[in-house]
Amino acid sequence: MRFISELREGGRIQDVYLCKYRQSAVTKNGKNYETVILQDRTGQIEAKIWDPTSDAIGEFDALDYIYVAGTVSMFNGSLQASLKQVRKADEGEYIPSDYLPVTKQNTKVMYQELMGYAGSVKNPYLSALLKSFFIEDNEFASSFVKHSAAKTVHHSFVGGLLEHTLSVTRLCGYIAEHYPAVNRDLLITAAILHDIGKTAELSFFPTNEYTDEGQMLGHIMIGAEMIHDRASSIEGFPAVLETELKHCILAHHGEYEYGSPKKPAIIEAIALNLADNLDAKLETMSEVLENAAGNDKWLGYNRFFESNLRKTGV
Repeated sequence: MRFISELREGGRIQDVYLCKYRQSAVTKNGKNYETVILQDRTGQIEAKIWDPTSDAIGEFDALDYIYVAGTVSMFNGSLQASLKQVRKADEGEYIPSDYLPVTKQNTKVMYQELMGYAGSVKNPYLSALLKSFFIEDNEFASSFVKHSAAKTVHHSFVGGLLEHTLSVTRLCGYIAEHYPAVNRDLLITAAILHDIGKTAELSFFPTNEYTDEGQMLGHIMIGAEMIHDRASSIEGFPAVLETELKHCILAHHGEYEYGSPKKPAIIEAIALNLADNLDAKLETMSEVLENAAGNDKWLGYNRFFESNLRKTGV
């Protein structure tokens, strides 16, 4: 199999891929065409079917495995495929595990490390809260390990939520050691729980799409509600501590325009916002560099960074 990460401008695409998305549209000249997103475990590529009525274009739906043939070009700084032939693949032509993007890290090792941070929390109420999610709730723990951290942008792969959470927790651990004013137990707990709402916001792969709850509430609100429900079940959980923890969750995107209902008002919320933003941006840039085609030093304009990106040392 030729993986999407191996495709290059001017080359051909000819293999079986997962059809993640399919939509019909009309050009300015009134001509029908279709946009398709192809996916394998190395990433995604947008593809166009400019002549969908052609005999070479067979019947298929989103989430089907499809055999495609066509050419690859560059459009707006990203690779794009033009498909001349499409058909639904037969069983035996593909191995499903080749089409799910998966973390390169060992999930068992990452989970053990994260639980080590959870076990270091000394506050009895915060410790009980973490145990209620990750030790006593096997269904939640399993979902957490399998989920992505996003639909796109960063950590959008199986195990991405665990990988991102561990990275943010490591950063917060350093911050807590470096700045004595920080309540370490509160910050570490907030770091571990800051994105738990994504287990309900996003569906499992291969869809990895927003759920109805995710569309209407978002992971920040969902996460705050999950924490409230669990804290309410822990006898004597201090109301002030619950409020401070939920504030960290509600403010961890930092700005209203980035989806935070509140801006950070306590030092732990500021620290969590900075750690989350740092990991998200550097992981996004790492993925851009990893998926960059060819050896060009300039990679083109990136909408996330609002900048024309460049490789280092080229």
